[in-house]
Order: sequence, then C-alpha cells, then structure tokens
Amino acid sequence: MIRLAQEGEAETLRSLVRAAYAHYVPRLGREPAPMTDDYAARIAAGEAWLLELDGRPIGALVLEDTEEGLLIDNIAIAAEARGTGQGRRLMGFAEDEARRRGHARCWLYTNEKMVENIALYTRLGYRETHRAEQHGHRRVFMEKPLSL
Repeated sequence: MIRLAQEGEAETLRSLVRAAYAHYVPRLGREPAPMTDDYAARIAAGEAWLLELDGRPIGALVLEDTEEGLLIDNIAIAAEARGTGQGRRLMGFAEDEARRRGHARCWLYTNEKMVENIALYTRLGYRETHRAEQHGHRRVFMEKPLSL
C-alpha cells in the first residue's frame, strides 16, 4: 500500500531514508541531502508518502508540484526490499500521481556519484537534461515526458 505519511510519522520517514542512503556517505564524503530533510514539514505540506508491505514501511517518496512538472524529490527503499521492484513501483506511482495532477512531465535529480540511480532512471525512460552544483552537491537532472 502507498499512502500519504501522517503527522507523527516524521521519524519513520527519517529513519527509513537515513538507512537507505547510509551506504552513499563514504562515496560522497558527506550525507546526501535526503538524509537531512525536514520530514515533519514534508508531511505537513502533503509531500511525503510511505510504501508499506505487511503493515510496515519499506519505502518513502517525496513529491513536489513545480511549474516544470512533478518533482520526485526523494525516493528511498529499505535494504531488505531492494531488488524486489518496489522502487519501480514507487516511480510508477509518482508518474501516475503527476498525470492525476495534470503534469506533463516528471523530473528529478540525483548526485552524479550515484551512478546506479542514474542507470535505473535511464532504464525507466528518464533522460538527462543537465548537470549543476547546488548547495555543494553535484547533481544530475533528469526528466520524463508523460502522456496525459
């Protein structure tokens, strides 16, 4: 089940994201941005989603409406659920949500050192639009046009 995160679940989101991104810290030399996000604010804004399996959270998703389309700001899958298609499930949900909201595109960014993410997003039909540095992070920006 994929559902909006509720008030009081910020720590659940934070723990899930921190665990999912921890293996990147040595590669990046610092915590990736999602590890330091304000999940209480994300919940209050209606931007945070949880993926549950058998009643326990195994995935997190943060979506933002922007003028450029729906931003997939963060996606995280628990280590025990990686490789089971749950990340693709959340990506498909995000694209469906974008269409539901009337967006003609989804876009995202990832750290340029997260090469496996870039490869996955490419396999899912996203294409690189540009690279830029933001807040000390070297980011790869990608987009996917959607049919409405």
